[in-house]
Amino acid sequence: MNVQLKVLPVPVTDVERAKRFYGEQVGFLVDRDTQPGTGNRTVRLTPPGAWWSIVIGPAPAMGPGPVKGLQLVVADIEAARRDLARRGVEVSAVQHYEKDGTLAEGKGGRWNAFAFFDDPDGNGWVLQERPGTEP
Repeated sequence: MNVQLKVLPVPVTDVERAKRFYGEQVGFLVDRDTQPGTGNRTVRLTPPGAWWSIVIGPAPAMGPGPVKGLQLVVADIEAARRDLARRGVEVSAVQHYEKDGTLAEGKGGRWNAFAFFDDPDGNGWVLQERPGTEP
């Protein structure tokens, strides 16, 4: 069986606020903004160059936030962090995990450079730097 994750639901309380955050501040592309027959508005957004999307909207069964650990892999974590900060996102400094599991300032070894941010509903995102040409 060949399976791919294509759409990730991210529950929010205010769709317009979340659309601005992900579209204008995080830089995701707005693919679709719909209000199906149920009256619940949903917006699908895709990170530039990604083959997957998020769908934001009310999710009564899940409740709004917080989904934690949503991970975005980037080629240059410092550049990605600067871009988010320039767009008004409150993003942490670049950090790495020590062997004891604590976070410390700066980059660590391969696949060990992270920055963290939350959306307005507390959904938590992680930037992780991809070393070299690894996928």
